[in-house]
Order: sequence, then structure tokens, then C-alpha cells
Amino acid sequence: MSSRNVLDVIIVGAGLSGIGSARHLQRDCPDRTFALLESRESLGGTWDLFRYPGIRSDSDMYTLGYTFKPWLETKSLADGPSILKYLQETAAETGVDQHIRYGHKVVSASWSSESSKWMVDVQCSDGDSITEFECSFLMMCGGYYDYEQGHTPEFSGRADFEGSVIHAQHWPEDLDYASKKIIVIGSGATAVTLVPELAKTAAQTFMLQRSPTYIASVPEEDSWSKRLSGVLPASWVYRIIRWKRILLQIGVFNLSRKRPQMVKNLLLGQVREALGADYDIQTHFTPNYDPWDQRLCAVPEGDLFAAIAEERVEVVTDTVDHFTQTGIHLKSGRHLDADIIVLATGLTMKFIGGIRLIVDGAAVDPSALYVYRGMMLSNIPNLVQVFGYTNASWTLKSDLTAQYVCRLLNHMRNTGTMMAVPKVGCADLEEEPMLDFSSGYILRAAEEFPKQGKKLPWRVYQNFIIDFINLRFRPLTDTVLRFK
Repeated sequence: MSSRNVLDVIIVGAGLSGIGSARHLQRDCPDRTFALLESRESLGGTWDLFRYPGIRSDSDMYTLGYTFKPWLETKSLADGPSILKYLQETAAETGVDQHIRYGHKVVSASWSSESSKWMVDVQCSDGDSITEFECSFLMMCGGYYDYEQGHTPEFSGRADFEGSVIHAQHWPEDLDYASKKIIVIGSGATAVTLVPELAKTAAQTFMLQRSPTYIASVPEEDSWSKRLSGVLPASWVYRIIRWKRILLQIGVFNLSRKRPQMVKNLLLGQVREALGADYDIQTHFTPNYDPWDQRLCAVPEGDLFAAIAEERVEVVTDTVDHFTQTGIHLKSGRHLDADIIVLATGLTMKFIGGIRLIVDGAAVDPSALYVYRGMMLSNIPNLVQVFGYTNASWTLKSDLTAQYVCRLLNHMRNTGTMMAVPKVGCADLEEEPMLDFSSGYILRAAEEFPKQGKKLPWRVYQNFIIDFINLRFRPLTDTVLRFK
């Protein structure tokens, strides 16, 4: 094995989490060697993969941005290319880009307690051979979904349709949709982003949904940012707005849990104001669940509602019966004509990118594991999965996780320990799914993911303040995390 392949830390993935984690390692553990193994040929993860029209974040950039690199542009809900540029700049300015090995897909990782090492098998894009890497610590930063395929339901008669059927996750660069009739199937973040953008040039755009989603209109720019920018340095403004947004997100989420009807009325009132009293909000914008039981969709300046009000978009709440040569026949009997059908039907979740884990010769079943402090896995040594929040920006949690890992690595170096492993023991954890969310893409994969308990340190909190205190300031040592 070449010296290039023997490292202290391997980071799997060069997206939002991987680049941020690498920067924290650089600053807080400067004596560690590391590399980012990226399966694709470019950095950026989600923000390089998704290329559909209008792609943007539904989290504000004051919290999606890193703690160490302020977001200085005016738009708080940024478009995909701007976010990708931000990641590219971060990697280049910090030198993280020099540590990325592109075309390196991790297929398995095997831990040996005898050597206190991970042996990582990597498939390189320049051939079918497997290259082996060795490291002391693994950080899984590849996200939670399958990059190769999105969720694609089976539709009767799909082969009969004579137009184009496209999954939003794999948008063709050369697709000409101007002056075309388009049906977008879906009602989540992808659909509400795509639809108003397509409607700018399409002849007709339908948003076909089986059931509605809560949608909130948010300002493109933060009013506080505008006022503070004239009197304070940019880095101060960033921190102030960041904490303002964090507290607002937590407040809205907690209010949704305690007073769901109040939040529901506020959200639907906003829709009613945008579309008028005659619009059928009950059918098209009133879900059968409470706010934040599934992720809330955000649209900048109500662009989706404006497109509907201007009759450039029609929302159709119905069920697909079958595809026809010219479009979709619905269960209600209505037929929608289309030249292009876009499947905005969601993600296929995949735990740690489908990487096979082996510990001391025994294959690991992820569904039998418990999550420790929202990041480590029961009985799995020296491994962290970076998993962001479902009710707030991903980076808030990934930053905290990376900072915790640096504390942990330095503690191990200072105490001369080679292995850190959370042990479940015999305690009754009162297990629950790792993700307490009713979104379809989460429910479809829930049994393939680890579980959580009801109490610390096995509880996965969706609250930045709680995690900030627990991961930044509480002692590393407890009765669960064993050092050897």
C-alpha cells in the first residue's frame, strides 16, 4: 500500500459536509493527515448533482453557510449555481481542494480491533480495480440518498407516452421546454421550485399532486441584513442574522408541535392572501398532517403563488390512473395533455451511501445499530456519520459534528487511546426510528436505517441549541463511550 493511501482520517464525500469537515480538521487537528474520497468527478455533492431549472436551497444561506465563511451575497434563499460557487471558493481558499481524490467510490470499510485501523476498499473511475486505503478514523459525509437514482413510482402505461419522461434528479442539459405542455408530478421542495421556473417559458404547466404540502412564502433578502450592513462589518452581520435565523427556526418548529392549528392557520392565511378567497385552498394547499410533521417548503417572494394567480400554472390534486400517448389520465376521469412529464417524486434514501461495514470480520446490519449523540453508531469504533437536521439547515449539524470529531481526535491523541466506541449495554433504550418525520422518502427507508433511544446520549435531537450545548461544551467522556 502506498504512503498516499495511509491516512489518519478519511472523509467520504466532497459535498457540503465533507468540505466543512475537512476545514475543521485543518484548523483544529493540524497534525492529522486526511483525504476526501469523492465518487464523482467534481465537488459539491447535491449542489453539483442537481441541475434542474430554478434549483435553489429551501434553507437560508445564513444557516446553510459555514461558521467560518460568511455568506456575503444578498439573497438568503440562494440558487444552486451560487451555492456550488460558494463551495468551490471555500475548498480553494482553504486548500481543501488539494486533498480531494475524485473518482474514488468507497464500496466497503473493514475495522480491525487488533490494529485499530479501518481498511477501506475504493473503486476508482479509471478502471474496475479496487484500491485499498488505511485510516484510523472514518467520517461519512456522503449524505443520505442514492445519487444514482431517485424514487420513481411505477405508472401504468408509461411506455405508451410519446413525449419525454424525466426524473428531476437527472435533468438533461439540452432539454428544450419552451412553448411545451409540461406536467410536474410531485408537491415537495423540488416540485415547488421547478414549477414556477418552467412556467416562465412553457405553454402550459401543471403541478400534479396526490396530496398537498405546506408551503410558506419567504423574503428573498433579510431585512435585518440590509439595515445592519451599513453600520457593522460583514462578518458581524452574518453572525447576528445566523443566530436570528436559528432562533426563528427553532421557535417556529416548537410552535408547530405545541400549537399546530395556529401555525396551520398562519400558513394557509398566507396562501389565501396570495390566491384570493375563491381559490380552493382546502383541496390544493391543506395537507392531512400538521405543520412540520413533514418538511415545510419555502418559496421566495411567493413565486409559485404568483404563477398560479397569473394562470401560468394549474395545481391539480388527483391520482394518476395511467399514462396515455399524449399525457396522463387521472382517476377522476380528467386527462392532462403533455409534451414533457417531470417526475419530482422524491429521493431514494441510502444509509452512508450503501457502503458495507465490517467489524472484526462480521458484517454490520445498520438497522440493528443505535445512533450515539446523533453521529456515532453503537459498537462501531472510530466512525462518524454526518447527518444534518430535518427541520433546519443541514450545515448547522454538520459543523457541530465536525467540531465534536476534532475534540474527540485530540482527546484520543492526548490520552494515548486508539479506539473510541459507543456501547449500548443492557439498558432498555425504548427504541424509535432515527428520523421522526412522516415524509414518504423517509418512511420508505426507515427500517434500513439505525434507531434512536428516548434519552441522551442515544437521542437524535432536531434542536441546534441542545446540540450546541451537548456537543461543544459537555465532557467527551461518559458511561457509554468507551476508549481503548
